[in-house]
Amino acid sequence: MDRIIGIELPAPHLKGDVSIEETLTQRRSIRSYSDKALSLNDVSQLLWAAQGVTSDYGFRTAPSAGALYPLEIYLVAGRVTGLESGVYNYRPATHSLVQTIGSDRRNELYRAALSQSQVKDAAVDIVIAADYSRITGKYGDRGIRYAYMEAGHAAQNVQLQGVSLGIGTCPVGAFDDEKVANIMSLPASQDALYILSAGYF
Repeated sequence: MDRIIGIELPAPHLKGDVSIEETLTQRRSIRSYSDKALSLNDVSQLLWAAQGVTSDYGFRTAPSAGALYPLEIYLVAGRVTGLESGVYNYRPATHSLVQTIGSDRRNELYRAALSQSQVKDAAVDIVIAADYSRITGKYGDRGIRYAYMEAGHAAQNVQLQGVSLGIGTCPVGAFDDEKVANIMSLPASQDALYILSAGYF
């Protein structure tokens, strides 16, 4: 059950000082982080990069087959200024967060991710999940492939946005699916596809 409704995020910046070519050149997987907290502005920008709405028609930053958007984005917050530690679901339509769990789950997520230290050391982890039923109704089983593609698009967006902000990220695909679902209290209809650790370094 949702515990807190409508934590409004700061509006995302739509222009930056770093070119797309620079972000592509500098993008690397960062596995060691400082203790510096992310700001709510940082979190806002990363989540917007993943699935933010970019048009009056509801289109988003990442392409989606049939604009059906099967992805759900979760924030596992540990060190964010002005935001309680916990798990949050990102709501693209309102650019807001809903808290689903009121405690820091980074250590549990770290253990589920085969003890990869960046998961517990990051200021936040972003978990990308998919509800295949949103897309298989139109595309059948091939819709599952499209959901995987979309998760890759969203993850790359987050990584490039991180470079532009001086924030390190690391994509993680090795984890126990069932354990992550339990740690995150994901609905039965959703499968976790990706973890992205993020923090200053």
